[in-house]
Amino acid sequence: MVRLTGLLDVRSVGDVREILNDLIDRTDGDVVVDLGAVDAVDATGLGLLVATHRRTQLLGRRLVLRHPVPSVVRILAVTRLHRILAVERTPLPISA
Repeated sequence: MVRLTGLLDVRSVGDVREILNDLIDRTDGDVVVDLGAVDAVDATGLGLLVATHRRTQLLGRRLVLRHPVPSVVRILAVTRLHRILAVERTPLPISA
């Protein structure tokens, strides 16, 4: 699992791509990306997520986006990427 922070945008996507490719190359199973501390994702960041999803699928694996913040959930919904990407949202707290 890798935990990203800040912005997933044109400036950070190169570094994040290297991290994700390394994770794919050195591990087996699902590739889990914790987005709980990612403030926003731009089109370049979305493109990286889609490319990573495709790469993991070709290897018989899954890309899992864990705990995206509401702004990231919205962009995934608007772009309809939530339909093809595995998204695990943070469960709502149970009130007493």
